[in-house]
Amino acid sequence: MADSPDIRIGTAERETAMRRLSDHFAAGRLSVAEFDERSAVVAGAVTHGDLVGVFADLPEPATQPQQSASSSPRQRRAGRAEVRGAAMGLTVIVALVLFFVLHTWLWFLLIPAAAILLGPSGRRDQGQRRREERRERRDRRRGR
Repeated sequence: MADSPDIRIGTAERETAMRRLSDHFAAGRLSVAEFDERSAVVAGAVTHGDLVGVFADLPEPATQPQQSASSSPRQRRAGRAEVRGAAMGLTVIVALVLFFVLHTWLWFLLIPAAAILLGPSGRRDQGQRRREERRERRDRRRGR
């Protein structure tokens, strides 16, 4: 019944479809124009049937092993650092665009404000890292 094309979809299904579409775009299977066109269809999709045409000529994604729900602290920190870096890069671009459009340098104050809001991106002290590494080794030995 869930595979019926008339069943309505929600935000979670649309987000999953957008992720799949982005993966196909990243793999080079779609041009920018095709990606834009198909992502507009996904964003406006109401039923499963609306999504069928979007993926009709694309291969099914290879199954990837699921990550455990409890990722290591190092993996979580790496993910936050990537998001922090992307947000800072975007902040610089936005500040530059606003500077040239509105002709005021005050937009450059967004950069340190974003850095403050996003929190520290530097390394923690050496002792803290050693303690975390020891804790991870101990947990692996204990089978956690």
